[in-house]
Amino acid sequence: MGKKVVLALGGNAILQPKQEATFENQYQNVVNAANRMVEISEAGHKIVVTHGNGPQVGNIIAQNEAAKEEIPAMPIFVNNAESQGMIGYMMESALKNRLAEGDDKTNVVTLLTMVEVDKDDKAFDNPTKPVGVFFTEEEAKKMTEEKGYQMSEDAGRGFRRVVPSPEPKVIHGVEEIKTLIETSLVVSSGGGGIPIYRDDKGQIHGVEAVIDKDRSGLKLAEQTEADVFMMLTDVPNVYINFGKENEQKLEEITVEEAEKHVADGQFPAGSMLPKIEAAIAFAKHEGKEGIICSLDEAVLALEGKAGTRIKL
Repeated sequence: MGKKVVLALGGNAILQPKQEATFENQYQNVVNAANRMVEISEAGHKIVVTHGNGPQVGNIIAQNEAAKEEIPAMPIFVNNAESQGMIGYMMESALKNRLAEGDDKTNVVTLLTMVEVDKDDKAFDNPTKPVGVFFTEEEAKKMTEEKGYQMSEDAGRGFRRVVPSPEPKVIHGVEEIKTLIETSLVVSSGGGGIPIYRDDKGQIHGVEAVIDKDRSGLKLAEQTEADVFMMLTDVPNVYINFGKENEQKLEEITVEEAEKHVADGQFPAGSMLPKIEAAIAFAKHEGKEGIICSLDEAVLALEGKAGTRIKL
């Protein structure tokens, strides 16, 4: 029986580390991802796709800053909207092209999505969300000195700029998403969503932040009453003691086991930890499953044959 699945695709899957940030490179990566997503749809599952935007929004921010003497720079929440539209275009067109090759008549709909946060979230005092491309330690120090950026080492892959990443509270447009998913493949909450808050009069304002797409995906999965929240990565499984002689692959584990690994400090804060925490939070709901797996093994993971699967 088919499941209702929220798929979270990382921004680095759209633009891989050290890859030149051309449209052609990113679109080809999206095409590869779309082929796998259609396989999930063809297996009988209903899908809502969300995606990261770390490299893309970082590049848009850099473009704004480089051209600010000629063209006024846009705030980060507008840069988020730009990246959501750009990646949404690529994803919708790639999915539609792939679906057109077969008999699948499923439609594809991309929604520009705002995500509400608390304007007093402590994350604004402690930027942690990596954006943009990777730099060497020497380059990172220079950017801190010259531009005042906060830079952080990212899981052994280099240094990146970090910006605030508040907790998502409400995904806007969820009732529409729940209606559309019955007949369409839906792309929503791209890049974690466009971060906004409401003032005392209920008016909407953007905020300078980038929401973590896994935490936003969790909220999307909860609000759409999905059966599975699946985070797609560039590794087939989550590991404990990663890179050590006693490295161990995790397959099906309980929420309790996963929480113990978190308490033991097994997962890097900037990369795997948000995924594990999101999977745990979703799996705490009765009958729900959090999955972390590679894109290539998504269908197998839904069958219980691949990936790291967390359940009560």
